[in-house]
Amino acid sequence: MRTLVIGDIHGGLRALHQIMERAKVTKSDTLVFLGDYVDGWSQSPQVLDFIIDLKSKQNCICIRGNHDDLLLEWLDESKDNLLWYKHGGEATVLAYESVTIETKQQHINFLKSLDNFYLDDQRRLFVHAGFTNMNGVDFEYFPGLFYWDRTLWETALALDTTMKTNHPFYPKRFTLYDEIYIGHTPVTRIGETTPIQKANVWNVDTGAAFKGPLTIMDVDTKEFWQSEPLDQLYFDERGRN
Repeated sequence: MRTLVIGDIHGGLRALHQIMERAKVTKSDTLVFLGDYVDGWSQSPQVLDFIIDLKSKQNCICIRGNHDDLLLEWLDESKDNLLWYKHGGEATVLAYESVTIETKQQHINFLKSLDNFYLDDQRRLFVHAGFTNMNGVDFEYFPGLFYWDRTLWETALALDTTMKTNHPFYPKRFTLYDEIYIGHTPVTRIGETTPIQKANVWNVDTGAAFKGPLTIMDVDTKEFWQSEPLDQLYFDERGRN
């Protein structure tokens, strides 16, 4: 009866298989996917197929990532985005050349069904990127910030670790929830490849889009399991490198 959180996958189905096996995931586990299922490695459509099938068998909470939203725009509205191409979208477009119209529609429906955030009964918030409203996620004026914001993590990184939570300068956003789980900004940017906690924020994006591993973590015990680095699993691809 574990709650397991999974970081950004970015088309790395092989890594997803590895962490599922290494964590010995069972149907009694609740899985919280933090988003960015696509863009980077060559198996974005297969990752969506896998998660859609998994969701039909056990409790899965699937959060919306910015890359998932970009893919939805391309699939559903035929929007071309050159910046998206340069940040992993090209591999996804190429992968969809062999996907049927029926499967594309299933993926569109799945991408539209994604949650912007998930708040459990223990005041643990799961969101792809962050939020900016000082009163919390229910008051966020721009929903896109749930999957584009970087200020939550940047603030957590810069926070004086000796500052008490009742200090008038202490960021109010960090007092609203017991724990906040995010992806979006790889911890490899600060030279790490494991989940990192700053204040009450846990960043579980361990750089799978680049040369880092994919991570799954038990939110109660903080035990985690990782895949091999993605550039080793897809040695003949560039990913987002």
